[in-house]
Amino acid sequence: QVQLVESGGGSVQTGGSLRLSCEVSGSFYRGYRAAWFRQAPGKEREGVATMTIGGGSTAYADTVKGRFTISQDNASAKIIVYLQMNSLKPEDTAMYYCAAGAPLRWRNWNDYKSWGQGTQVTVSS
Repeated sequence: QVQLVESGGGSVQTGGSLRLSCEVSGSFYRGYRAAWFRQAPGKEREGVATMTIGGGSTAYADTVKGRFTISQDNASAKIIVYLQMNSLKPEDTAMYYCAAGAPLRWRNWNDYKSWGQGTQVTVSS
């Protein structure tokens, strides 16, 4: 069982930056992936970025490439997965969720077993 706790959301103006954090704890195996998803009102949940827990490959949605960066800190006893968001746009406004699992396709949110509670990001023009 994997537990996830997000933090770091907030409100910024267009062009601003935010960093989201996801503290990962529990049991998982090699190859498990962490991912950030977002969901705006009336829209489907969208995969934003992903990386293998423990380091390794990353992937991004086209809409955030070059602006968002996913990374992780494994130095301490806890694993923290970050999402650095730069050059934010109003269309980035959404509830952001951290997820962990072993998806066949990283963007398929149904393949993730563990989810955080979500953190709101609001970008004003």
